[in-house]
Amino acid sequence: MTSIGGAEMVDWNLAVATATRLVRPGPEISREEAREVVAELRRHAKASEEHVRSFTRMIPEGAHPEDTPVLVVDRAGWIKANAAGFRELLRPLLGKMQDRRPGGPGGAVLGAVGGKVTGVEVGMLLSFLASRVLGQYETFAPATRELPASADGGGRLLLVAPNIVHVERELEVDPHDFRLWVALHEETHRTQFTGVPWLRDHLQGEIQSFLDETDVDPMTLLERLREAAQSLAGGRPEGEDGEDGGRSLVELVQTPSQREILSRLTAVMSLLEGHADYVMDGVGPEVVSSVGEIREKFQQRRARGAGRLDQALRKLLGLDAKLRQYRDGERFVRAVVDEVGMDGFNRVWTSPNTLPTKAEIAKPADWIARVHRKAES
Repeated sequence: MTSIGGAEMVDWNLAVATATRLVRPGPEISREEAREVVAELRRHAKASEEHVRSFTRMIPEGAHPEDTPVLVVDRAGWIKANAAGFRELLRPLLGKMQDRRPGGPGGAVLGAVGGKVTGVEVGMLLSFLASRVLGQYETFAPATRELPASADGGGRLLLVAPNIVHVERELEVDPHDFRLWVALHEETHRTQFTGVPWLRDHLQGEIQSFLDETDVDPMTLLERLREAAQSLAGGRPEGEDGEDGGRSLVELVQTPSQREILSRLTAVMSLLEGHADYVMDGVGPEVVSSVGEIREKFQQRRARGAGRLDQALRKLLGLDAKLRQYRDGERFVRAVVDEVGMDGFNRVWTSPNTLPTKAEIAKPADWIARVHRKAES
C-alpha cells in the first residue's frame, strides 16, 4: 500500500514473515513423493478443465477464454499470495483509516508502531488459515515474479499441496481420487470467472462499495484483530460463552447500507461455492470412483471442525458463514437444476440482475419464478 505519512496501517512484509514463521509444518513426505504430488495435482487441474466445462456447459464448445495460471504451492506460497491479494483489496479502506490517524510526529510514530503490531496480528491469522485451505481461485490477484496471474489481472488458481496431503491422510481416502476431487472444485471457480466475463468486475464493485461504506475507528478494528490473534495463543475470544458467541470481523464494520451489500455478496458467494460443490459431486461418479466415501468423510470433517478454539476462530473470522454458503448454495443449485435443467440454471449467469438474492438462495422456487416465468410470459 502506498505509504501515507511515512507508515502503513499494516506492515505487510512483517505479516508475511510472521505467518511463514508461525505456520505449522506440513505432513512428513519425501522429496520424491512431494514431486509426484505436485505433478499429479497439475495433471488433475488440466484434466478438470474439460470435465467441468462439459458438465456445466458454461463455456460454448470451441471457445477458448483467456486462461489463468495454475500454481501448486506450499503453505508459505499461499501466505504470500493472500497477503498480496488482501493488500490490494483493502487498499481503499486502509487508506481511509490512515487519513483518520492523528497528524504530526505523534501520529507518525503511532502509525509506525500500529503497522508493526497489526502486521504481526494479521500474520498470526494468515498462519492459522494457511494450514486449512486446500485450494483457492484468487479472483483479485496482483501478479508478482513468484506468483504470476492472468494477463488481464483476472486471477490464478492455487492448490495447496501439503494441506491436500494432510487431509487425504486424515480422512484415509484414496489420495488420487481426493486430489482430483479437490481440483474439480477449484476448476469450477476458474470456469465461473472465465466463462462469465462480467462476474469479476461485478464482485469487485460490490466489495469496494462495502469497503467505501466502512466507517470504523482504527483502534476498534485493531482490537478485534487482537482478539483473534490472542485466541491463537490460547486466550478466549470475547463473547465465546455469550449468547451470540462473539461478533465476527465482518459484523463489526456494518452500516445499514453495508448490510444490503453484504446480503448480495452472501448470495453470490453461496451461489459460487454451492455450484462448485454441486459440480465436483456431479462430475465425480464418472471420474472419481470413491466420490461417495470422500464426500461423506469430508462433510463430517467440515461439521466437527477442530475443537473449541477452531470453532471460536471460525466465528470471529466469519468462516462459519462460509460453511453455510457451501450447504445453502449447493441446495439452491441442485433444486434449480432438478426443476429446469442445467441450461435453465445457467440463466443465472446472464447478468447481475439474474443472480439470486439471499432470500432466493433459501427459496429456489422464487428465483425460478422471477427469472424463468417472467422471461416466458
